[in-house]
Amino acid sequence: MRADYSVSSYPDIGQLAFGPHGRRAIGVIMYMELYLVAISFLILEGDNLDKLFPGVSIDIAGYQVQGKQLFVLVAAAAILPTTWLKNLSVLAYVSAVGLVASAALTASLAWAAIASERGFHADATRGSTVLNLRGLPTSLSLYFVCFSGHGVFPTVHSSMKKKKDFPKVPLISSVLCSLNYALTAILGYLLYGDDVQAQVTLNLPTGKMYTKVAILTTLINPLAKYALVIQPIAEAIEAKLPVAERGLTRVLISTAMLVSTVVVASTVPFFGYLMSFTGSSLNVAVAVLFPCLSYLKIYMPRSGVHRFEVAAIIGILVIGVCVAVVGTYASVHQIIGTF
Repeated sequence: MRADYSVSSYPDIGQLAFGPHGRRAIGVIMYMELYLVAISFLILEGDNLDKLFPGVSIDIAGYQVQGKQLFVLVAAAAILPTTWLKNLSVLAYVSAVGLVASAALTASLAWAAIASERGFHADATRGSTVLNLRGLPTSLSLYFVCFSGHGVFPTVHSSMKKKKDFPKVPLISSVLCSLNYALTAILGYLLYGDDVQAQVTLNLPTGKMYTKVAILTTLINPLAKYALVIQPIAEAIEAKLPVAERGLTRVLISTAMLVSTVVVASTVPFFGYLMSFTGSSLNVAVAVLFPCLSYLKIYMPRSGVHRFEVAAIIGILVIGVCVAVVGTYASVHQIIGTF
């Protein structure tokens, strides 16, 4: 973005570095990532609401809908009006609660350790393998998922009054996130060992206050962020349609996208594997491969990259490619194995 001040998005960076093909490639990858994230939001809502209200079922047109599928529909009904909003700035403020929600989830795990009889002295980790190399591809893929959202960095940069302070933003946020993620991982493993589930809230005992706090705070993010996530996809589709009534078109597109994600979320039982696939195949491309390649393409012709920096970036690219290939293969194999 320092090379060209007209750059305001990731596709713009792709255009600057690699021309129209670069813009299209990064656009497709970003839209696929956002679509899968939207699906994961609904899965998260369905699983956790089913944990909070077990055994609920209703009859719809002669069909009994229960459990996760029922709550995916409930969450979709609550989310639908937000997808019709033209101005999503209100949701942007609500989604800022995500920091509080993440901290509350970690605090709930610590609370569970103190209040639970098993605590950290139980046999949760006895017989567990601390280092399981076979699980490394999935672990690395999930690690990259934790740092998704790089697509918004150009928007953050362009909206800042003091753009020279931008490097502090990803640095501080990455450090805080890393600390919170590490603490959550350690608490989850010490409490549940190899029995820890893809969503640690599903391990917490039903009916406990700390379980309700953890689940309720976990539910906030999807409800607030779903519309923000699908908006770029809806706008891209809308821009391709030669229609006059944009308002009605936006409503129809957003509704159709919500319906499609509900169908997938209701039939996909593997939240962890979906996140692993998203991390290895898409997040690695957006957060690692594309920035490194674009940086080299833009600045090497201008002699703005030192040899040590080139070597370091090549090392990062090699790691990223390995994670992308091995992680994607492992996640696809795991997904196929569930059918």
